[in-house]
Amino acid sequence: MSFGKTLRKVWHFLWEEDSLLSWLVNIVLAFILVKFVIYPGLGLVLGTGYPVVAVVSGSMEHDGSFDSWWSSVSNWYEQNGISRQDFEGFDFLNGFDKGDIMLLVGVNPGKVKVGDVIVYSVNSNIPPIIHRVVEIENVNNEFFFTTKGDHNQIADPQPVSQTRVVGKAVFRIPVLGYVKIWFTDFMSAVKGG
Repeated sequence: MSFGKTLRKVWHFLWEEDSLLSWLVNIVLAFILVKFVIYPGLGLVLGTGYPVVAVVSGSMEHDGSFDSWWSSVSNWYEQNGISRQDFEGFDFLNGFDKGDIMLLVGVNPGKVKVGDVIVYSVNSNIPPIIHRVVEIENVNNEFFFTTKGDHNQIADPQPVSQTRVVGKAVFRIPVLGYVKIWFTDFMSAVKGG
């Protein structure tokens, strides 16, 4: 069989055949393409090993309108030197929700500002955390970021060293992250059961 004929058969199988096997092969190929080509390529372009993250908690959600949310949290922010006017100038002014996908870029620690939303790693057993920077400390040219989830009542317990920052959020895609959350929950149930 010639190479051209084989190629046409493979093409037909992948794109035109409507069998269960064809669907399964397409799903596997899509996974491989995204995991090993698109995701690393996007990471290279955006300067981070985590170019896209799914939001897996509600720590950045705002209840109701900005005004009602602000009235419930303003004391903490104002006591920590962040006014309403400051906050209104921040990216992701209205937070974001569990199930959203965030696009990240690599960031120079010296260019991170109060109000930026960063993603940082804690350890390999815990998914990266995405919270807002509420204070920055420079100790001998090493930056430490105090972070806080907009929905949380207090700041995170430990400052984040610049070495743990994996990126800065720059764009939000609503709801699409539930695909990852459902898949992770399904795989955990399969492993546990």
